[in-house]
Amino acid sequence: MNTQNTVEEQAAKIREDGFVILTDVLSCDEINAVKALLAPHLRSELFGRNNFEGDKTERVYALVGWDPGFGDLAEHPKVLPIAEEILGKNILLTANQAINIHPGETPQPFHSDDGFYRIPHPHDMVSVSTIWALDDFTEDNGGTQIIPGSHKWDQDLFAESFMEQTIEADARNPEELAETLLMKAGSVAIFSGSLWHRGGNNRSDACRLALATQYCAPWLRQIENLMMSVTPEKAKALSPRVRELVGYSVYEPFMGHVSGVHPRRLIERA
Repeated sequence: MNTQNTVEEQAAKIREDGFVILTDVLSCDEINAVKALLAPHLRSELFGRNNFEGDKTERVYALVGWDPGFGDLAEHPKVLPIAEEILGKNILLTANQAINIHPGETPQPFHSDDGFYRIPHPHDMVSVSTIWALDDFTEDNGGTQIIPGSHKWDQDLFAESFMEQTIEADARNPEELAETLLMKAGSVAIFSGSLWHRGGNNRSDACRLALATQYCAPWLRQIENLMMSVTPEKAKALSPRVRELVGYSVYEPFMGHVSGVHPRRLIERA
């Protein structure tokens, strides 16, 4: 989708199709700067603990807690307004991680990012996910695969575990319906938290690096307990908007207070 479409048009596209792709959002210099921030954490030492995380996939969680530079993407002016258009103001950052898929990785199980919320599907969006391509996404290197329109599917039965989500056998063949997001480095895909998707298998001889930044409605619990990762001392280095996204904010009238006061006071006292 053309990046010159309005925020309202992009949000409408996500509501209808489940996703949009914005191209050329990051320059080569910006991509290299993000990769430089990630380099100390990507040493091929820590891989996933199961097939969902990926046996040959490195993940770096709570990025804004490692370096304030990652906050620039969390509040990117071409992305955050779309999430706010869908979810409203005072939204929260619910997941903020790097995903580095190594050669030989198998496909991730199909899932929806909001699958652990016990809300019957389909429903109004309560979360918005983004995938930032720091490398080109191809058919061969583990490019994210999506099922367009699947955010509108009925899902009245829930698995006991988030990682046990399955697509019911009602003539829907995910392998046939899936499409790979073919994106150049610097692009970002923005999609509904209800959209079924997965990381693809990497049949190439190189890694495929991306950032997954997800937002949720302000009344939901975040996937990552970011305020434990982003201490008040660390939050001082973040912009005021990123602090709010992390959770140093209040959803009216008083959801999120700390001993009766606004959580930003923790930063002021640190």
